[in-house]
Amino acid sequence: MQHASVTDDSAHDPTPSLFDSQDTGSDGADATPPKKKKGAPSAAPTSTETTSGGGKASASKPPSGKSAVGRASTSKSGAAKSTDASATDAEAAETAAKVKAAKDADAADRPGARKSAAEMATRQRDISVAEFFTKNRHLLGFDSPLKALLTAVKEAVDNSLDACEEAGILPEVAVEISPTGEDRFRMCVEDNGPGIVAEQVGKVFGKLLYGSKFHKLSQSRGQQGIGISAAVMYGQLTTGKPARILSRTSKRAEAHEFFLSVDTTQNKPDIHEKKSIAWEKDHGTRVEIEMEARYQKGLRSVDMYLKQTAIANPHVTIHYTDPGGEKVTYERATKELPAAVEEIKPHPHGVELGRLIGMLKDTESRTLSGFLQEEFSRVGPKVALEICKLAKVSEKANPDRIAREEASALHDAIQKTKIMAPSTNCISPIGEELVLSGLKKELEADFYFANSRTPAVYRGNPFVIEVGIAYGKPGGVGLDVTEEGRIVKREKTAAATEDLVGNADEPIRVLRFANRVPLLHQQSACAVTKCVIQTNWRAYGLQHPKGALPIGAMAVMVHIASVWVPFTSESKEAIASYPEIMKEIKLGLQECGRKLGTYIRKGKRLRAEYDKRSYIETYIPHIGLALQEILDLDDATRDETVKVLDDVLQKSRKF
Repeated sequence: MQHASVTDDSAHDPTPSLFDSQDTGSDGADATPPKKKKGAPSAAPTSTETTSGGGKASASKPPSGKSAVGRASTSKSGAAKSTDASATDAEAAETAAKVKAAKDADAADRPGARKSAAEMATRQRDISVAEFFTKNRHLLGFDSPLKALLTAVKEAVDNSLDACEEAGILPEVAVEISPTGEDRFRMCVEDNGPGIVAEQVGKVFGKLLYGSKFHKLSQSRGQQGIGISAAVMYGQLTTGKPARILSRTSKRAEAHEFFLSVDTTQNKPDIHEKKSIAWEKDHGTRVEIEMEARYQKGLRSVDMYLKQTAIANPHVTIHYTDPGGEKVTYERATKELPAAVEEIKPHPHGVELGRLIGMLKDTESRTLSGFLQEEFSRVGPKVALEICKLAKVSEKANPDRIAREEASALHDAIQKTKIMAPSTNCISPIGEELVLSGLKKELEADFYFANSRTPAVYRGNPFVIEVGIAYGKPGGVGLDVTEEGRIVKREKTAAATEDLVGNADEPIRVLRFANRVPLLHQQSACAVTKCVIQTNWRAYGLQHPKGALPIGAMAVMVHIASVWVPFTSESKEAIASYPEIMKEIKLGLQECGRKLGTYIRKGKRLRAEYDKRSYIETYIPHIGLALQEILDLDDATRDETVKVLDDVLQKSRKF
C-alpha cells in the first residue's frame, strides 16, 4: 500500500524524475508524439512535454512491482526514440531545402528573373562562324531579296575572274538568272577557269572563312573566304535546297558534280551527293544556287554590275542572260591579261604592336637584326641596325626573349625610322589606256580622260588610285573643228548608257571600284563619294551644290588597287576613309577636273564661235543675191561667189 501511495504522489508531482522521463518515453510509444517547439534540441524535452507525457503514462503505467530490468529496457527504448526523431528532423530539413531550390529554379525561369553567375556559366557555349552569319547575314550583303541576288552573282563572278587571272587564262564568264517560282530565282555562273580539285570543292563552297587569299599580301578581288559559301548558305536558308557545283580541272580529268549545303552549327560542308558526269567544257567551274530573290533593272542591279565589271576589266568577255531571256554580251577590248602580281612581306610601318609581339614569338630567326630583315619588306642590314640602336636593343638579341617593354620600344623606333615604301609588284592597276578604252567601250560621251596616280602607302599597304571621267550626254549633239577650221555638228546615236551618264541637270554618276570590282551600295559611306563631294567642281565649270554631288552630264570612275582594301564591312560595299587614301583620290580628281575645265571652257568658246558663224552664214546667200543684181551675174557665178564668201568667213575667224 505504501508503494501505491508513493507512485500516486509521483504521478501528480510537477517535477519530473529521471525514471518518469524514461517511463514516459516507453509507455507513450504507441501514442502520437507531441509537437516540439521550434529550435529545441530533440534529446532534451521541455517541461511541458514531460508533464503531458507523464499524465498519459500514469494511465497505462505497469504495476509498481515492475523490476529494475524493465525500467532499464524502457530507458534504452527512449534513447532510440530520440535518435529516430533526430533523423526525422534531418529528412524534413532536406525536403525543405529541395522545395526551396525548386521554387528558386521556377523563379529563375520566369521572364525578367535575375540570373546568378553559375546559371549564366551553364548557358555559355561556342558559336560557329556560320551560325553567326546565319543570324547576321545583312553583314554579308544578304539583307534584302533584291540585294541578295546581286551579292551572290558578284561573289561568284569575282571568284571566277581571280581564278582565271591566276591561271593565266583569258576569262570568259557566262551569267544566267532564271525564275523558278514566285520570288525565287536560280543563279548560274560558269567560267573557263582552271577548275577546283574534287577534294576542295566542299570546303570552298560549304565552309565560311576558308580561302587562299586572306594570308597573302597581293592584289585579289576576294579577301576573306566568306562570299561564295555565304551565297550557298543564303540559298539553303531561303529555299532549303542545296547548291549544285560542276568542276573540271583539265580535259583528261573527270568532271565532278556536287550537291552540297553548309552545316551551320559546325561550319563545315554537308555533301548530299557527289558523282562524275560528262561535261563539254575542257576545264572550268559552274555554280547553281536557287534562292529567294527579286530582280529589277537600275543603278544597283545585276545588269549594271556586269556593265561596270566590263569597264574595269577590259580583258573579260561576259555573256549575260536576264530573267526575261534577253541575252547581252560584253566583248573584251584587249587580249592582254593584267600584269601578274607578286606576294610581298608586310611593311614595318603597317605592323601594330600586338602583331609585332606575335611575330617575335613565331619567328625562326636567331637574332633581332635577322628577324627585321627576313620578316619585313624594305628592311636591310643598315635599316635594321638603325632601328635597334634607336630602340636601345641589341641587334643580336634573341627575338623570342624580347620583353613587352622592349617590343614597345622597338615598335616606336620602327615608326620613327625612315623606310622605303613597299614594292608595287604586288598590285596590278588597270592603267590609263585601259581605263579609257573601258569607258569608251561602255559609255558614249564627248570627252574622256584618265589619270593613274603614283603608288602610295596606308598602314604599310601599297595602293594605287586611278580616276577616269566621261563628260557629255549620250545621244546629244556635239561640235567638232575640221582641219579646214570649219565647226560642224557631230550627230551621235543614242546608246543604252543613260544610267551611267545622266542629263545635264542631274547629279553626276560616281562609279566606284576596288581591285576591279564595282561597288554599288553604301555610296554615301564610301571615301570615294566623300572625296567627290569635297572637290571644288565649280572651278572646273560645273554646278556644285554645297554638300552634294556636282550637277552635270558626267560619269566619274575611281578605282583603288591594293593588297588589302579597307572596306567598312564584310559585305565589301564601301571604302574606309583613311587620310592617305582620300588624299590620293582628291589629287586624282583634281587632275581630271583641270582637264575637264579646259575642255568645258574650250567648248563654250567653240559654241560662241559657232553661233557667230551661223549668224553671219545666214546673210551670205542674201549678199550673193544682191551682188547678182548689182553685177548682173548668172546663177553659177553667184553660187561660186557665195562659196568664196563662206570660205573667207571660216578662214578669217579661226578658232
